[in-house]
Amino acid sequence: MDEEEIEKAVVAYLKKKGFKQTEIAFQEEQQVNKNSSSSIHNNNNSANSQIDPDLTKKILSFSEFETSPQRYQEEYSKLRSWAYSSLDLYKHELLRVLYPVFIHCFMELVARGYIQEARAFFNSYREDHEMTHLRDLQKLEGVLSPSHLEEMEFAHSIRVSKVNIKMCQYSYDLLLQYLHKTESITMLGIINERINFQVSPGQPGSISDDAEVVTLVASGHDASLINQKEVLWGMLEDSLEERLEKTGVSVPDSEKFDGDPKEGEVEENKKKSIEGGKQGAPLKKLKKDKVGIATGKSSRTESSTVTTAPRVKPELALPAIPVEVELSILEDLRNRVQLSNASLPSVSFYTFVNTHNGLNCASISHDGSLVAGGFSDSSVKVWDMAKLGEQNGPSFLQGETDSPSSEHVLGANGGRRCYTLLQGHSGPVYSASFSPHGDFLLSSSSDSTVRLWSTKLNANVVCYKGHNYPVWDVQFSPAGHYFASSSHDRTARIWSVDRIQPLRIMAGHLSDVDCVRWHANCNYIATGSSDKTVRLWDVQSGDCVRIFIGHRSMILSLAMSPDGRYMASGDEDGTVMMWDLSSGRCITPLTGHSSCVWSLAFSGEGSLLASGSADCTVKLWDVTTSTRAPLKEENKSGGNNRLRLLKTLPTKATPVYALHFSRRNLLFAAGAFSKSA
Repeated sequence: MDEEEIEKAVVAYLKKKGFKQTEIAFQEEQQVNKNSSSSIHNNNNSANSQIDPDLTKKILSFSEFETSPQRYQEEYSKLRSWAYSSLDLYKHELLRVLYPVFIHCFMELVARGYIQEARAFFNSYREDHEMTHLRDLQKLEGVLSPSHLEEMEFAHSIRVSKVNIKMCQYSYDLLLQYLHKTESITMLGIINERINFQVSPGQPGSISDDAEVVTLVASGHDASLINQKEVLWGMLEDSLEERLEKTGVSVPDSEKFDGDPKEGEVEENKKKSIEGGKQGAPLKKLKKDKVGIATGKSSRTESSTVTTAPRVKPELALPAIPVEVELSILEDLRNRVQLSNASLPSVSFYTFVNTHNGLNCASISHDGSLVAGGFSDSSVKVWDMAKLGEQNGPSFLQGETDSPSSEHVLGANGGRRCYTLLQGHSGPVYSASFSPHGDFLLSSSSDSTVRLWSTKLNANVVCYKGHNYPVWDVQFSPAGHYFASSSHDRTARIWSVDRIQPLRIMAGHLSDVDCVRWHANCNYIATGSSDKTVRLWDVQSGDCVRIFIGHRSMILSLAMSPDGRYMASGDEDGTVMMWDLSSGRCITPLTGHSSCVWSLAFSGEGSLLASGSADCTVKLWDVTTSTRAPLKEENKSGGNNRLRLLKTLPTKATPVYALHFSRRNLLFAAGAFSKSA
């Protein structure tokens, strides 16, 4: 076999694998070699016969290996056995390679038409990965033909992306030595084509870091480069909190709480206990008294997380706050209960009943006076808590009234209805968000629109069109006027209420953008996606400035700390993760929920985190003990600092849809009663 035939075989292989740059470089190199040595080749044609026959055999065997489905089974089995029999020091790093190789072996077999062999291969080794990748495997079970690889969004995103794997230099060298020594050409091809190795000097990483080291990243985007950008995470200059500090008005002590509890108690006592009936009122009063006493004893340093935060300038033109609203907010801040691990919040839980599985979302206004629900019948319903107590009959939130005729009466005073009905969407409503002052309500729907409603006029004011697919989430900014939306079209968008077109479009996620949250200083938004990543975006430039990697299922909820330094994210598996925005690293994962985490909320001073789940519980976590640890200690411990679970609050049978801390640190929660829960 002459040299020209070998060149053709190599070029054919590179084309087949899609290594375009390598192919071009190889052809250029061969052209240079031919031009420089043409005279030598003319005089020594016999030189071609001196090519190593073993090399020729290996090059020609590439195509033979790839056409044989047994090669995938044999080589993966050997790689698996070798990884599991490696030294314990390096085993956990080498095992990281198995999952992406397993997935791509399966999809390569399907792509080549070996459906039966692919199913047999998939079923033989799926148990190895069910512990950490069960939901991915369940999705891939539906891949039954080559066309499914293109039609199924999840499979297609894997095929066009690469996996980043972190490991130490020695583990990497061991892997390469094994692949070359055993001539595992098929495995070597998959690893070269589908995996990016991030090799670090020194000892292997901790096993506890495994959640962060195997990640699906879009080709052409390097998370480590993006995470090097600066994030100004502080609070806004001249914020109301800062003004309160400058005036020297201190937070009231225990005497203030004992002597002037009326506004806080009125706010709480006007909400009737949903699951406890009228008996709930005195119970809440006792809790409130305990909170006031505990607060008086606790030191005032609990609020330092907010006061010591750096100040930043707003990148958006923020609206002016009306004087009466500003005075009301300042009054709330003065009377805020300081929470800590020894002083937990009072909780007011709103339960929707008779919804017949039609409730998709719930939202609570900042003072808890209004509660909104988005339903599958395309309607939005708003309950006024002050009027709810005036109605005859039980004081719970009815998703539907007994009389269908009452559906035609608008307003809370018509007939037997105890809510305001807002109609306009043409598909199920998936999200709702009250403005900071409670005068407006946003709703998003599967009809791909976002609508703005006036809570005073009880009417639709604006319909915002821009997304091409269902809009999963919508969120008002902390300052109002601006809002963000996220959609099935893989984008998030920033809007202002006075414009019908989006101001910014954030594109970069590989799948649905399921949730969106504003940073406390309004300069950033965070988005959680079905691609298992969270991204932080600069609202001024529209650029992604952070990619947070570590979740193993779709992200369903996000929350920002009041000082803007930390972010919490909750996923479909029930895991909550705390992130440091400045470094982009996960501080600690929080495990405890047994189902989807649908809502997260930080307390007013940022000392507590509340999480609400489909497992019908609200959990309270101590943020202070973990996030205040010195960064040096945090790095030494390898991320072992874990937030302490302070309390689990179970409901009778109500999955928790929404959580919200009022400015006075009363925790509001909402959910729909479910007999099957």
